[in-house]
Amino acid sequence: MSNLGLYSPDSLLAFLFTSPGSIIFQVGFLTFRWYGLLIASAVIIGVNLSQYLAKQRDIDPLLIQKLTIWLVVAALPCARLYYVIFQWSEYAGHPSDIFAIWKGGIAIHGAIIGGLVAILLFSRWHRISFWKLVDVVAPSLILGQAIGRWGNFFNSEAFGSPTNLPWKLYIPIQQRPPGFEGFEYFHPTFLYESLWNFSVLYLLLTLFARAAKPNSQIKDGTIFLVYLVTYSIGRFWIEGLRTDSLMLLNLLRIAQVISLTGILVGGIGLIWLYWLKRPLPDVDITRRCTSDNNL
Repeated sequence: MSNLGLYSPDSLLAFLFTSPGSIIFQVGFLTFRWYGLLIASAVIIGVNLSQYLAKQRDIDPLLIQKLTIWLVVAALPCARLYYVIFQWSEYAGHPSDIFAIWKGGIAIHGAIIGGLVAILLFSRWHRISFWKLVDVVAPSLILGQAIGRWGNFFNSEAFGSPTNLPWKLYIPIQQRPPGFEGFEYFHPTFLYESLWNFSVLYLLLTLFARAAKPNSQIKDGTIFLVYLVTYSIGRFWIEGLRTDSLMLLNLLRIAQVISLTGILVGGIGLIWLYWLKRPLPDVDITRRCTSDNNL
């Protein structure tokens, strides 16, 4: 939730965000948390969106249901593993917390890497174009990221540096990082990224609609590559505001390194498609599988 307050007569918008806490309610030993609800909601909404888009690409929507299982099995553990690796000092003395995903602490880049590996294997198994699949999944992915960022709000985590802007996030003192105990208000980076991701979603859906038109010049793989570039641009900027970035050798923000890689890979892919006018390398969809394709 957020509290609305005016800070000066000429302020047009002034928001003070204050998390109500990570727990929705408890029933006995069961605890229902906002983080889990948001992840579950993102998956359900994303699956339905991908199935709708799959029909427009002449892909069986049932394949998306099967793919979802592969993605959940691959993406969530990889997202957690990625986070734990770069925050190992927090878990070395408490190994049981490694599996406490409901407390937060998953990295979207880990989920993306795991998900792409799953899609590649899935596309080979079912003899379907990898690029068509990732084009269908990309809008759901960015939608899930836009929704999931609000989990950071409820957990009072992944916030930015101190600020006194009209829009700001209150962080309880026990959640503030060392050295920032004297500051109350921080950049609401969860909000920045959520809004950026919704903007990327609009762009991707616009491209998808144009791709569905007769004689469209939009090629397979374009939507995913545009996702890769646009999301990475926003993430690179927003990551620079955060106080809790995962670090590489205590020198580089790993998310910014991955974002630059995403911009580079996506840019090269678009050049390959539209300047060199060559199709992207794809799986061999003519290869026959000896195993049961219904698995």
